[in-house]
Amino acid sequence: MDFDIDKEKITIEKDGKEVQCDILFTFDSEDTNKSYIGYTDNTIAKNGRKNIYVSSFDPLNGPSKLENITDEKELVMVRDVLKEIDSSN
Repeated sequence: MDFDIDKEKITIEKDGKEVQCDILFTFDSEDTNKSYIGYTDNTIAKNGRKNIYVSSFDPLNGPSKLENITDEKELVMVRDVLKEIDSSN
């Protein structure tokens, strides 16, 4: 997924279509040397909650390309961050 940030919105390409999403949060990890961005397309999941997506990007190269998170350690770390964000709201 490629993206361009415009203030608090992000435009991603999904299934060949441009989709505008709201940026919910960003954070950096010293453990992975990556930056992460959480965003939503405001669709609702079957459980009634908004779909939230998290992708990584290389902070040294700038946010020109989102990367899927596939490493198990990274997934656990992102889940922990999401739980922390959810519990603070």
